[in-house]
Amino acid sequence: MLQRIQELDNQFAESSRVKSQPRILHVLAVIFAHSGDSWFWLIGLGLLWWFGTAYWKHLALVMLISIGVTAIIVMVIKFTVRRRRPQGDWGRIYRSTDPHSFPSGHAARSTMLAVVSLGLGPLWLGLVLLFWAPLVGLARIILGVHYPSDIIAGMGLGIVIGLLVLFFV
Repeated sequence: MLQRIQELDNQFAESSRVKSQPRILHVLAVIFAHSGDSWFWLIGLGLLWWFGTAYWKHLALVMLISIGVTAIIVMVIKFTVRRRRPQGDWGRIYRSTDPHSFPSGHAARSTMLAVVSLGLGPLWLGLVLLFWAPLVGLARIILGVHYPSDIIAGMGLGIVIGLLVLFFV
C-alpha cells in the first residue's frame, strides 16, 4: 500500500513539473516558491517589528518565533524520515543545503503563517495568506523540489503548529 502511494506521488510530481516553457508559468512558480523562503519572511517581519505599531510588532514577534519553532520541528522530522528530493535541476541551493523533502518546510511555514494571521491578524491578511499558502506548495511541486505528499504533510503540520501558537498566545 505504501509503495503504491509513493508511486502515485512520484507520477503526479513528475507530470506536474513545468520546464522552463511556458516562460510565464515558470517565472510565477519561481516567485511563489521563493515567497515562502524563511529569509524573506524573517527580513520582512523584522522590519515590521522594527517600524510597526504595537499591534504589528506583536504579530511580527509571534510570527518570527513561530517560524523558528516550525523550522526546528520540520528539520527534526526531515532528518528522521530522510526522504530524498525528486530528481531535478531547479533549486540547487535547496538540494545542497537540505537534501530531504519530507515534510515541506515551505508548505509548513506558509500554512502556519496563514493560520496565525487568521487568528491574530486582520482578516484581509489572513485571507490573502490562506490563498497564497497552497500556491507556495504547488510551486514547489511544479519546480520539482517536492512530492505532493511532502506538501500535504507540510500543510498539515503548519495547521497544527498554527493552532498551537494561537492556543498559547
